Amino acid sequence: MDLLGPIEIRNLAEKLDLRPTKRLGQNFVIDGGTVRRIVRVAEVAPDDVVIEVGPGLGSLTLALLAAAEHVVAVEIDPVLAAQLPETVAGRGLSEKLTVVGADALRIGPGDLAGHVPTALVANLPYNVAVPVVLHLLESLPSLRRSLVMVQSEVADRLAAPPGSKVYGVPSVKAAWYADVRRAGPVGRTVFWPVPNVDSGLVSLVRRDPPTTTATREQVFAVIDAAFAQRRKTLRAALSTWAGSPSAAETALRAADVDPSARGEQLDITAFTRIAENTPLSH
Repeated sequence: MDLLGPIEIRNLAEKLDLRPTKRLGQNFVIDGGTVRRIVRVAEVAPDDVVIEVGPGLGSLTLALLAAAEHVVAVEIDPVLAAQLPETVAGRGLSEKLTVVGADALRIGPGDLAGHVPTALVANLPYNVAVPVVLHLLESLPSLRRSLVMVQSEVADRLAAPPGSKVYGVPSVKAAWYADVRRAGPVGRTVFWPVPNVDSGLVSLVRRDPPTTTATREQVFAVIDAAFAQRRKTLRAALSTWAGSPSAAETALRAADVDPSARGEQLDITAFTRIAENTPLSH
C-alpha cells in the first residue's frame, strides 16, 4: 500500500492552505511505520468496519483501508473532509471509504450511512479524546474493539487501575464498557507539526458492563461525585449526592464500602453497588 510520507503530507497541506490548528488538535502522522503498527496492534481484520475519528489528511485511513472491509471516517473540518475522498481515489479504494462530515461527539448509529462499525481506530485530538471514546462506546454498541492514539497522560488515565495516582473519572467510566490497557508508546517525531507531548496507544476491548440494578447514568453520577473532590473521603464527597453526610455513610455501608475510603480506591463494581443504594431522595 502506497502510504503518505512527510513530503506528501506537506504537499497536501500546502495545496489546501492548511495551517494545523491547536483548537482542533491537528497533529498529522507522517510515518508509515507508525500507521502500520497501529493497524497491526488494533488487529484490524478483513471483515471489520472501522470508524476513524479525525482522519486528517488520511495517513492512517489509507493503512486501515488496506486491512479492513470498510472505513467510516468522521471529520469535523470541512476542508479535510472534502479532500480525503480525492486522496483515497488516487489509490483506487474509494468504494471502501465513507466520509462523514460531523462532530464525533454528536454522532450515533444513524449518522454512519448504514454502516455498523465493529472497531474504532483513531489518532484522537488530545482535547476531546476521553469524551469521544466514552461517547462512541455508549452510542455505538456494535464496537467490539478500539485502539486510540492519545496524549501519553490521557493514555495513563484511561488505563489506570484502582489505587493509581492518575486513576479517576476516565478510568472508571471506560472500565464500565471495556477492558482497558496501554498498548505502547508513540514518539513525537512521527507527527507534523511535532507536538510538545508524548503519545500512547490505548486498547479497549468491549465486555458486558457490571451486573447491577442501577442505570449507567446513576453509576456515572456517583463516579462524578466521588472524584469532584477527590481528596475527601467518600462520606464527605458523596454528601451532596446523597443529601447529607449521614445518608452518604448509610449508602456506603449498605454497599460494603468503607465511608473513610476515597474514590481512587474503588473499582467499577464498587461504584455500581453504591449506585444501587441510591438514597430515596434521588
